[in-house]
Amino acid sequence: MNRKQILMPVFIVLLAIAAANAQTYITIDVPGAGSGTGQGTFAQTVSDSGIVYGNYVGSNSVAHGFLRSTEGKYITFDVAQAGTGAGQGTMPVSMNLFGTITGVYIDARNVSHGFIRTFEGDIITFDAPGAGTGADQGTLSYNINLWGEVGGYYFDSANRGHGFLRYPNGSFTTFEGPGAGTGAIEGTGTAAGVGLNVEGAIAGAIIDDSNVLHGYFRQPDGTFVVINAPGAGTGPGQGTDTDGVSADFMVPGPYYDCNGVSHGYIRFPDGTITEFDAPGAGTASGQGTLPEAFNLQGLVAGPYFDSNNASHGFIRSPGGSIATLTIPTLARAAARVRFPMV
Repeated sequence: MNRKQILMPVFIVLLAIAAANAQTYITIDVPGAGSGTGQGTFAQTVSDSGIVYGNYVGSNSVAHGFLRSTEGKYITFDVAQAGTGAGQGTMPVSMNLFGTITGVYIDARNVSHGFIRTFEGDIITFDAPGAGTGADQGTLSYNINLWGEVGGYYFDSANRGHGFLRYPNGSFTTFEGPGAGTGAIEGTGTAAGVGLNVEGAIAGAIIDDSNVLHGYFRQPDGTFVVINAPGAGTGPGQGTDTDGVSADFMVPGPYYDCNGVSHGYIRFPDGTITEFDAPGAGTASGQGTLPEAFNLQGLVAGPYFDSNNASHGFIRSPGGSIATLTIPTLARAAARVRFPMV
């Protein structure tokens, strides 16, 4: 599991917008973005008002936050405490309707911390209670809702994952999913970007002691609903993940079968689960369908990987029809941003 993959974009939201507009694409490059391997502009998503945000990685491989207005103007920013070495820096992950952003910064010791940036540009930094202070430990702030509640997870000093919610007054609730493993890189994680809904429910995945994934959403009253897609495998690195939870408690995500092939599913508010595959998705290990995002209209979108391991995009309508599309430069490395990474 590579926690630094929060650098990767939730690019498929942009694909959905492109498809809705006769597949007209706008490419963006933040001034100062590098052109080497692992460098460049990583758009996280686009708001309802048309603001694109994310991070860019410069020629020194340090990450910086950015926002792009509908007029094409850029604002860039850094958390003051962020490190300036390769693989360090500032990485926005989620933004609410008021333009408040939350994300992660990695300091000079390679420890992760959470931050909140207001629309006016003020930045608050924080660490979840119990977060470890060693390299590759710390706090991963991945979601913010309309009310300014923030959700994510943290790795403790033993490298075990735990979920957290941070409230606007600065107080925290930490939580463990049922059956969460107790070893390193096991435990409880959350989806990124859209994992926390307006009601305060948060979605994610649990890794058990056998390294099997189980999806969940934690309801506002603290009770858990565990999600296991019917076709999910039960071996290490297999099982069910989530993309997030909608306002009406719809949960989409990928699951991994006993052969390591990924498939899509949607859990509807009544508890029923529909599984699906994008047309043309490959059927070998590491191939398949990977839902990444959804919107208020019930569209679910993401990449799929064909039998040649080439990456394509898909959009599934609420009625179940699936449209596919390809951007020539779409990279396989941009496929995943969630915990767990398998």
